[in-house]
Amino acid sequence: MSKLKTRKSLTKRFKITKTGKLLRRVTGLDHYRAKKSGKRVRQSRKWVEVYKSEARIIKRLLGV
Repeated sequence: MSKLKTRKSLTKRFKITKTGKLLRRVTGLDHYRAKKSGKRVRQSRKWVEVYKSEARIIKRLLGV
């Protein structure tokens, strides 16, 4: 059986911590920032943990 290929698009969008958690960026920052409060935009710069059910699928696609 051949090895699974890593989905390169996912390697650019997600980070894996030392403990194995999967992190993603907050959505909705590409445009329409004028209507969002400054607090909301600042908080969106941080990385957020992915739900465990989704993380399991994404990790498989990342080859982890």
